[in-house]
Amino acid sequence: MRKARPLIAVAATLLVLGPVGWWWQDSLLPDAYSLMSMGHVELGGAAGGDHAAHGARSITELVADRNRPADVAVTLTARQDGDRYTVNGTTPGPAIFARAGQLVQVRLVNADVTGGVTLHWHGVDVPNAEDGVAGVTQDAVRPGGEHVYRFVAPEPGTFWYHSHQVSHEQVARGLFGALVVLPAQPSDVDTVATAHLYGGTHTINGSPSDLRVAAHAGQTVRVRVINTDNGPMSVWVTGAPFRIAAVDGTDLHEPGDVRDVSVLLTAGGRVDLLLTMPATPVRVQLGGPLSVVLGSGDVPPAPQPRTAVDLLSYGAPAALGFDPDRPDRTFRYEIGRRPGFVDGRPGMFWTVNGRLFPDVPMYVVQEGDIVRMTIVNRSGEVHPMHLHGHHAVVLSRDGVRATGSPWWIDSLNVGDGETYEIAFVADNPGIWADHCHNLKHAADGLLAHLMYAGYTTPYVLGPASGNEPE
Repeated sequence: MRKARPLIAVAATLLVLGPVGWWWQDSLLPDAYSLMSMGHVELGGAAGGDHAAHGARSITELVADRNRPADVAVTLTARQDGDRYTVNGTTPGPAIFARAGQLVQVRLVNADVTGGVTLHWHGVDVPNAEDGVAGVTQDAVRPGGEHVYRFVAPEPGTFWYHSHQVSHEQVARGLFGALVVLPAQPSDVDTVATAHLYGGTHTINGSPSDLRVAAHAGQTVRVRVINTDNGPMSVWVTGAPFRIAAVDGTDLHEPGDVRDVSVLLTAGGRVDLLLTMPATPVRVQLGGPLSVVLGSGDVPPAPQPRTAVDLLSYGAPAALGFDPDRPDRTFRYEIGRRPGFVDGRPGMFWTVNGRLFPDVPMYVVQEGDIVRMTIVNRSGEVHPMHLHGHHAVVLSRDGVRATGSPWWIDSLNVGDGETYEIAFVADNPGIWADHCHNLKHAADGLLAHLMYAGYTTPYVLGPASGNEPE
């Protein structure tokens, strides 16, 4: 019996370590691999065809009119300054302004960002080749290189741009900026408030101080708040009633005046607040210690209101332009968490439909499909879910149907235990990321892709490629 004990111990060790070693080995990714070979195909209950069919079109063909001259032309130069990144020498980078229908051309120059850089146009439904996702829609721009983006500005709204190469580091350290599509009839006062946390320091438009904006009694004021951080924030107004004019770059229908309430703004999301300036100053508080102060003088900060606006019931209903109750595709995006290995790294990782990256869904659609998706969060943390290339309408939360203005989003705050139903029309061909915009979560595998049947990409991921989008 004594002689058998060592053998029993060895056998027990092999029984434990053998599967662990197999899981470790199985998780290792190649030095270069195509997105087209990742994960598993989900067709949403429809016949989707071969998503990687022979003769498929390359997404590189999906661009704006090559012969059309630019209406707005900008050069943005990315630099690495110690542990921070800048665009044209500042962070945030310069805001880009355009009008609906104008062709915007941005020349990105990488001065010295060693890890490479791209620009993603967050919330703008650009042609797929212009989406700026390294290894999916382009190669990362290496130091000394450049890349030109071209797209037509959408309807008026508030958007932003940021790197989608090593995004969890580059965005946090400053490689981003605002993009505003101006309305035909602007407000008397129109200001952008880009909230960002630099290593524990709260800022608005890069400054650790309140943003003070001149405004006079009777003027209409629009405050465009952009949350560029990884977590949600609350926004509230002290000193005047206000309206939520737009969410994620889309106007709400018949928004009403509210006061003594807050607005939840998810990571990556934007909200436009509209108010009529009273004779006294107004404070728009951005979650932390900083505010936008409108008018002369001061108004003391107020605690966050106990009540938040529920966008499911805010505003008035309006036609969607399609019937979400008759979808062509129905998908499920269930977020969880479990121990395992991702590319040889052990840890607790996010799962999509119970599977670890890269064995994540490839949601396949055909152009023109009505798509309905259920997003379920059972992971223990909040996730700001961001779908590239499309805006989706929120249909319900936890079984409660939307009754207010159509609530169109590209970034949706999904709390732990929550279930959302959303819908959209597949009207923008290509291969699109659908990921958590807590970019650290995306780097740990919380992403999937939406793919149109019949399209392919020539770009690859992995350390040999130099492309690392998350």
